[in-house]
Amino acid sequence: MGIGENKVVSISYELKDVQSGDVLDSNLEAAPLSFIVGKGQIIPGLEEEIKKLSAGDSSEIKVLAKDAYGEYDQNALQTLPREQFAGLELEVGMTLYGQGENGETVQVLVKSFSDEIVEIDFNHPLAGKDLLFSVEILEVRDATANEIMNGYVGDVSSGCGCGSNSGGSCHITDDDFENGSCCGNDNGHSNGGGCCGTR
Repeated sequence: MGIGENKVVSISYELKDVQSGDVLDSNLEAAPLSFIVGKGQIIPGLEEEIKKLSAGDSSEIKVLAKDAYGEYDQNALQTLPREQFAGLELEVGMTLYGQGENGETVQVLVKSFSDEIVEIDFNHPLAGKDLLFSVEILEVRDATANEIMNGYVGDVSSGCGCGSNSGGSCHITDDDFENGSCCGNDNGHSNGGGCCGTR
C-alpha cells in the first residue's frame, strides 16, 4: 500500500512549530496543496511520511529540522552595501526575494541595517525548527505525461521557484529584489495552497 512515485497528491494541512505550538501555516480555508511524489516539491521528511498513507487518511506528522528546512546556519548571514537596496524602504524582519547564482528565486530576511550596510539572512524562515503537520490526504491520482515531463501539477511549463533553499552565495544587484512574493500570494505556490513544504 502507500503512495508511489509520479502520483499527484492533494492535501489539506495545518503546520505548527513543535516547540511553541504556534500555527505557522495552513490551507484549511484555501485550495488544497497538490504535488507530484518524487519531484522534491515538498520537504523530504514530510514526503516520506505521506508516501505511507492513502487517499482519505489523516495523520499527525512530526518532521525534525534536519529533514525539513535544515538546521540554522550562521554562515548564511551576509552583509551587503546599502546602495544595493536603493529605492527600498527597509524594515528589520521584512522578507525580500532575490535571484541566486543559477537564476533561482531566493528568499532572504533583513536582520539589521544602517546607512552603510544591510545584514541579510539566507536561512529559510523555518530553519532550525521541528515541525508538526496535521495532514489529510484528499486525493491521489496518476500524474499525466505532461506533469511528469515538466514536473508540476496542472498545465504549467515552469514553477516560481518559491522557497528555494539556496544559502549564502548569491550574487545580488540592486535590481534583483522586489518587496512582495514570488507567485502573487504571501507564501504562494502557483498550484494553489501554501508553500508549506517547498524548499
